[in-house]
Amino acid sequence: QVQLVESGGGLVQAGGSLRLSCTASGRTFISYAMGWFRQAPGKEREFVAAITWGGDSTSYTDSVKGRFAISRDNAKYTVYLQMNSLKPEDTAVYYCAAAFSLGRLTTTPDYWGQGTQVTVSS
Repeated sequence: QVQLVESGGGLVQAGGSLRLSCTASGRTFISYAMGWFRQAPGKEREFVAAITWGGDSTSYTDSVKGRFAISRDNAKYTVYLQMNSLKPEDTAVYYCAAAFSLGRLTTTPDYWGQGTQVTVSS
């Protein structure tokens, strides 16, 4: 069992930056691919970014490529999402997720965090 706790959300102006963190419990953290999803009001939850357990491969949805960067520190059981050049359309609840593989993470994660709100004002 893996428990995920997100932090770092908040209110920021368009063009600004935020860094989300997700800290996991459990020694098996390093075995999991990790990622981020988001859900805007009235919309379905969507994949944002993912990283393999070793950090050697990443994946992003097209709308955040070049603006967001995912990374992880296995020693701290933490995965990060650096978000730059934020736009109002990035406003959403952001969820951390974990899965046994990168492919599975992008479709049906095994574990979810509780979410953190990101609001980008215009």
